[in-house]
Amino acid sequence: MSVTYRFHEAPKFRILSERQIKMVYQATLECLQRTGVNVYNAEARALLAEAGAHLEGVRVWIPPHIIQDAIASSPRSFTLWGRPSGNARIQDSRHRLQIVPDRTYFGAGPTCTYFIDPETGERRRSRRGDPARAALVCDALDHMDYVMGLGLIHDVPSQLSPVYEFAEMVAQTAKPVLPWAYSVDNVSDIYDIGLAVAGSEEALRARPFFALFATFQSPLVQTDEDIANAFWAAEHGIPIVFVGGGTAGTTAPVTGAAALVISLAGALTSLAIVQLKRRGAPVCIGGIPQAMDMRTGRPSYGAPEMSLYSAALADVTRYLDLPFMGTAGASESKVLDLQAAIESTFQVVISGLSGATLIHDVGFLDCAEIGSLESLVMNDEIISMARWLLRGIEISDDTLSLDLIDQVGPGGEFASRKETARLCRTEVWNPHLMDRQTWASWEAQGSRTMKERIKARLAEILSSHEPPPLPEGAAQQIEAVLERAEVRLGGARPGA
Repeated sequence: MSVTYRFHEAPKFRILSERQIKMVYQATLECLQRTGVNVYNAEARALLAEAGAHLEGVRVWIPPHIIQDAIASSPRSFTLWGRPSGNARIQDSRHRLQIVPDRTYFGAGPTCTYFIDPETGERRRSRRGDPARAALVCDALDHMDYVMGLGLIHDVPSQLSPVYEFAEMVAQTAKPVLPWAYSVDNVSDIYDIGLAVAGSEEALRARPFFALFATFQSPLVQTDEDIANAFWAAEHGIPIVFVGGGTAGTTAPVTGAAALVISLAGALTSLAIVQLKRRGAPVCIGGIPQAMDMRTGRPSYGAPEMSLYSAALADVTRYLDLPFMGTAGASESKVLDLQAAIESTFQVVISGLSGATLIHDVGFLDCAEIGSLESLVMNDEIISMARWLLRGIEISDDTLSLDLIDQVGPGGEFASRKETARLCRTEVWNPHLMDRQTWASWEAQGSRTMKERIKARLAEILSSHEPPPLPEGAAQQIEAVLERAEVRLGGARPGA
């Protein structure tokens, strides 16, 4: 029998042994029972107390059975769909994501303070239009599977930045979107934008095209706002992605093992609270544990520790049969250079091999401070190469080609054979940006560097790519949602 690895289903490597996985999980359960968590949401505390947790003020000590029950009740798989397009509200099946362990999808990240201007190349504050550009580029790139906005918009009222970001993204991509939120009002506005696109609550609940990106804080803190946002999403059938993680040496002990415990404790507490609110709510947990650079006092976003810790958490969540969000395609470099390429490639390959379900933060520079469209384009090529590696080698009678070898015989050639023409595109990876020409041909076509080819590809996307249209009337309804949000704040629309 032959074994074939299909697209999105990769060969894997493991960081932790089964014994180590169990030790991390058991240590996490002990930590939650012995040390507890500060839970600042009153409803969450009440739900935990009713389930058997011990409370003193905001401190909650969580017994193992609550976590174990939450894991048992959490769906092993859920689906994110592409954004409905056109008047028929068609959802392209190519953009459907099955959120399940060992299926891997890549996407950008959120909330960068700065943005590399695609026209001038300057580092500037993120502003309106930047999330739209990020979504458009992700929509055009074959290996960006979902969309996040890369920039924290600064030229709108700060409380509404997530809402404006989501409004921009849904107009510029048909791929699933992961918005974030400061408040329940934000989540409600985002939901209303989703309704404008989906057409009805029933349609949105049946085929959600976005999931709420929520966070937990380290060490061992659940904020009121994060939980309230997740509760609102769960009540309305919106999937939730809960991500956080300790920094080894600051918000977690300096050892990798302890950083895993801190991150997993936060993720499993978040899962438990949501499952107590609405049993069976679709949740993907995640972690961004990293090490602190002792020389600078900054988290090391491009260092090998983050990939190592993330892959280890993927081992643990696979053992628990839960989907997991990790990180890749990011760099500490301030510009798109050799450092950015090295760090991004390392992360993409390690995260892909780990089997993490959702891999985000593609396009980050400078320790998640800068969003870069050029980095998205570069990483798309890296992900394409990694996926070719991760698909493995098909071993079958057809691919072993013994009859063909026998027909050609010793000293023959295979280039002219019809079998070569039939299989070459599925057997040999072809680059979009990498150069494979002779020196003479490369010179004749302008001697362009990789950086120049990336810039040209980005310019082409921004000037010519058109995403599928929104359903008729959706754009006007989205504008009305933004108008209502501004009125609620007592302000006027930017530019109005």
